[in-house]
Amino acid sequence: MEHPKVQEIIEKQVLTVAKAMEEKLDEEISALDRLDLDDLEVLRERRLQQMKKMAEKRSRWISLGHGDYTEIFSEKDFFSTVKASDRVVCHFYRENWPCKVMDKHLSILAKQHLETRFVKIHAEKSPFLAEKLKIVVLPTLALIKNAKVDDYVVGFDQLGGTDEFSTEELEERLAKSQVISFEGESSLNASRSGSQARRSVRQSTKADSSDSE
Repeated sequence: MEHPKVQEIIEKQVLTVAKAMEEKLDEEISALDRLDLDDLEVLRERRLQQMKKMAEKRSRWISLGHGDYTEIFSEKDFFSTVKASDRVVCHFYRENWPCKVMDKHLSILAKQHLETRFVKIHAEKSPFLAEKLKIVVLPTLALIKNAKVDDYVVGFDQLGGTDEFSTEELEERLAKSQVISFEGESSLNASRSGSQARRSVRQSTKADSSDSE
């Protein structure tokens, strides 16, 4: 029987990994032991400054509307919004089922990613913007960094081609374009449960036809 040999190999691999982790931890502990009071004070001060800067960023983000998924009602407001925030996700929408699906996912992500402004604008009421940015298929997400459109998510083709994609799938797509951050203190709720991130927001089997069809 090969099973005992396989088990033995696995056990050796686990022990090797565990030993490496233990050695790394020992090195970190030794490094801490070598620090004197002055070193610890420097580390403490550096950490306090980092926390202060992050608190200032959070306050500024909130003052700009970050943390909420809101609607822009004029093209003029669009330009002022993208100039004020470094990273913006703008949903060009119309009143149909696919856009409502996108709305529900973006409402969740807006609360989870305080570092990015999440907004939407009615495409048919913004003809200049729609033409300038070549918005044809709805929904379309314009991913904007430093006041410039850097990428697009057009329809659901990049999300599995169906309206049953999960919030996490959209989150991963946005992170790929670096318009949101997956980790670090920039996220308002980095410890969210996996079930919430993965849930589908499809709430009805009766849907409007997608513009992307």
